[in-house]
Amino acid sequence: MKTVMFPGQGSQYKGMGKDLFPMYRSQTELASSILGYDLEELCLSDPKRLLGKTQFTQPALYVVNAFRYYEQYKNEIPDYLIGHSLGEYNALLSAGVFDFETGLRMVQKRGELMAAASGGGMIAVLGLDSKELRQQLDDSDYDEVDIANFNSPSQIVISGKSEVMESVLKNFDGKGIKAIPLFVSAPFHSRYMKPAADEFKEFIKGFEFSPTKVPVIANATALPYNPNDIKNLLSTQITSSVQWIDSIRFLMGKGVSQYEEIGGSILTKMVGEITEKCSPIKEIANIKTSSTPINSEKSTTDNDNLLQINNDKVAAIQLGSKAFRDDHNVKYAYMTGSMYRGIASKELVVKMANSNMLSFLGTGGMSIQEIEENIKYIQSNVDKTASYGMNLLHDMACPSNEMDQVTLFLKYKIRKVEASAFMQITKSLVYYHLAGLERNSEGIIECKNKIIAKVSRPEVAEVFMKPAPRKFVNQLLDENLISQEQAVMSESVPMCYDICVEADSGGHTDGGVAFVLFPSIKQLKNQIESSYNYNKSIRIGLGGGIGTPSAVACAYIMGADFITTGSINQCTVEAGTSNTVKDLLQDINVQDTDYAPAGDMFEIGSRIQVLKKGVLFPARANKLFAIYRQYDSLDDIPQKIQTRLEKSYFKKSISEVWEETKAYLINNNERDEVAKAEQIPSHKMALVFKWYFAYSNRLAFEGNIENKSDFQVHTGPALGSFNQWVKGTSLEHWKNRHVDEIGIKIMEEGADILSEKLLNMIK
Repeated sequence: MKTVMFPGQGSQYKGMGKDLFPMYRSQTELASSILGYDLEELCLSDPKRLLGKTQFTQPALYVVNAFRYYEQYKNEIPDYLIGHSLGEYNALLSAGVFDFETGLRMVQKRGELMAAASGGGMIAVLGLDSKELRQQLDDSDYDEVDIANFNSPSQIVISGKSEVMESVLKNFDGKGIKAIPLFVSAPFHSRYMKPAADEFKEFIKGFEFSPTKVPVIANATALPYNPNDIKNLLSTQITSSVQWIDSIRFLMGKGVSQYEEIGGSILTKMVGEITEKCSPIKEIANIKTSSTPINSEKSTTDNDNLLQINNDKVAAIQLGSKAFRDDHNVKYAYMTGSMYRGIASKELVVKMANSNMLSFLGTGGMSIQEIEENIKYIQSNVDKTASYGMNLLHDMACPSNEMDQVTLFLKYKIRKVEASAFMQITKSLVYYHLAGLERNSEGIIECKNKIIAKVSRPEVAEVFMKPAPRKFVNQLLDENLISQEQAVMSESVPMCYDICVEADSGGHTDGGVAFVLFPSIKQLKNQIESSYNYNKSIRIGLGGGIGTPSAVACAYIMGADFITTGSINQCTVEAGTSNTVKDLLQDINVQDTDYAPAGDMFEIGSRIQVLKKGVLFPARANKLFAIYRQYDSLDDIPQKIQTRLEKSYFKKSISEVWEETKAYLINNNERDEVAKAEQIPSHKMALVFKWYFAYSNRLAFEGNIENKSDFQVHTGPALGSFNQWVKGTSLEHWKNRHVDEIGIKIMEEGADILSEKLLNMIK
């Protein structure tokens, strides 16, 4: 998807529009007539040096930006339009909200009003994000200063009265904060522009505006313009902050990957930093759900998870979606999620499959050869009709690993994949999905290869609910990996019909709250289905924090189509971790987990949830991250701290750790990482610290009792709640816990609780 961007004041220069004025002669003459001066002369030669003055800059930029857009996008309509401050008028013009003349008259008035304002200034602050900047302002009691432009994570512009801004400059200079005064005559985009905004609001009362033909993102809200609120937004824009960062994050959440700037590169550089450092956001508040069925055919099946109470009891096999049970050929709307490095082992998968329940092999951290051997074992030990699947973990650093796994899955006819850690759709996912598209004897499209997407953000759920991205479909066609018919069919089905909402869980976690996250994605599903005529409904499941029958009942009362358990299954006979770890896990309570940095994403501070009771790993991992943030290199770390790290954490010298790390990287053809580390001291420090994460993982898998304090064990509080539930029963000890029996017990007793609650509600 593509967004076209229009720059604002500050992007003007003498000579702009030289090639355009002759091409748009009538519009140029109209503009000069309206403005009362020769616009072409102003832009090309600027004899009176007026081009830099606000009342002249704004109309000139509006006209030249308009001509540039006309010329560059004659035969193309972008997906979104956006403009920075003044540039927003060009975005609205290009979206058909008003004509060229109306826009020019508004811009002329806007420029005059803003130029008439005085008594203030603006400063660009570099190197601080908005929170840090606000804290600096608050600490010095600069409550009269407003943030005018949220341009990028490292560039924020502030506005205020002249004397206050002078004080801010001195204050920041003394602290070593880079602050650059801007050559403007007034504190634009601040509270001090309210008189100008009020007069402009009166001026535009008589204008009529049309709805946008292309969505335009408003500076003031970072959301698309509402047709009923155009006049209000145009006037409040003068006093409001330019929410450029959140505007781009919103577009990222909508799947925009191309950003094209009219006439320059200022905005492009800002966007580059935002897309690199910021996460997408998604509009939720304005989503409207449909109160009517999508179509009459689907209305009879969409409510397949409605419960029937027979003989005062809800049956466990009734919980959730019947379509889920039928599609996956399982007894319960229940599955066990994958756990990395084979903790969700081949034995676990076989046990579940032979009990007519769904599970996924934990392929994360396995080589392609190990995965193949596991597949062979599973297929030789289960019935041909049994349900099971493989985890496909997103590999951002090496996409070819994903494609190799998908190719392997297709070779062995693996019909189910659990997609984890994906922030966007990848080519490998599309290949797996499309390779399984067929039409049945009645001509209905069937998805033989089923994806269950685990997501913790609405914007990620959205891309899985939509059809496969066309660019990947075309690439697969060009490579003869799919047929033309499969490419056509891809437009009529979502990437997957099963979305598992993952709330706060063991291992990698976004810390989502189920009662907030699940309804939001359920609502998003309604919106998506109202836009696409799929032949069946998308199902929304829930995982994270489910460890007792009460949690099961809550999930289904919320409307879950299926549920997923994770942590409770790693303390079973079938789980592929050491007995020493299982001994530790069977005794934990709900408060015995903690958050630590993730070893695979150490530098950015991504978090995992891990075992706290009986180990020191979370405290030590957090300490390593704090040291990484505090010092620039290993040599900068005080000797006392280095000694402690070597003695208590690494059990060897830092130089020995580095030599081991270097050897590993070289053996795995990652010489570039070694070269980078030798050039960038902070990167070398990160690699040394990440060695500890790999080391602590290995200790746990080996069950190295002598170094138990350093065990890294990914788990969530759901296991603590499970332990309390089974305390005093035969399941108290892990050696009596079998993954299939746990699934049946938690579903059956969950149904009992639900029956009791529903009957009490009816009475």
